Amino acid sequence: MIELNIIKDLIEERLVKGDLRWLANFNEVRKDHTINGTTFPIYASGGLQERGFLLSRIFSGLVTPKYKVHFFFYGCSDLEPKFLKKMLLTFKKEFGTDDWIFLNLVQKQPFQKDLKQTITEFADRSIGIAAYSLDTGEALSSDNTLGRSLLKNLRLTEIKFEAFDLPDYFKSFTIAFCLTMVALIAIAFMGVQQALSNPFLTILFIIAISVLLGHRIYKSEYHVTLTIDTAGFRLARGRRITEDKWSNYKDMSIYIASTRETFLRLYSEKGTTDLPLSRAGMSRKELYNLVRQLISK
Repeated sequence: MIELNIIKDLIEERLVKGDLRWLANFNEVRKDHTINGTTFPIYASGGLQERGFLLSRIFSGLVTPKYKVHFFFYGCSDLEPKFLKKMLLTFKKEFGTDDWIFLNLVQKQPFQKDLKQTITEFADRSIGIAAYSLDTGEALSSDNTLGRSLLKNLRLTEIKFEAFDLPDYFKSFTIAFCLTMVALIAIAFMGVQQALSNPFLTILFIIAISVLLGHRIYKSEYHVTLTIDTAGFRLARGRRITEDKWSNYKDMSIYIASTRETFLRLYSEKGTTDLPLSRAGMSRKELYNLVRQLISK
């Protein structure tokens, strides 16, 4: 159940970070939530109203329907069609007719014909189903708008890890700050004294430009994103991209750098490749076991 645990953690992170806001604004996440005897590892609830600036909230309150939205994640080895039908009936009894329900199913085994038919032919407008098989990589959705939208936004055919690294962003901010200062001083020496006439506004301008430019530098030079699927991986360090297949590697280890950062070191005939664990915000134990399985296939 290693891959299931990683996917569960990934979905939880997406919910917390707001990556599923295109489905709804989820503002409460519960773990191991039980409904009618069935325990869901993740249950999130929310609505469609915006939570941004005042004007956005006012507009949303006037225009957006006040539907309650529920998200459920359920993972298992092999799901029975009867159990899924029971689950769907429970949702209909538990929640209101105007509620929206998103159900994400992940199982280790390939989809059986009966289960596949149950999912793809389900057309209830208020319940969307997205299902994924870890064994085959097959993804299914219910025959309605909610199901197709859920499948599109989850993107479970690949596992993507990324985390904001404050030290690298501070480095980027410092670079941007220095560049902005040099530019303003150069402008002042060119005779445009108004550029430094108001110290307070000048400082605000420098900080604002440094924040924006620093974020751009961070994204293009330092931000780490690791994408994994059953075939291989894609590691992006800013604009520098490394892609490879698991079949090219024969062994692996946990490597600890002098900065105390941890990496997953992969060994091939051509040399080694280091996948950042701490920098990309990944679980060391679960990812190690997952990659071990992928390499040994």
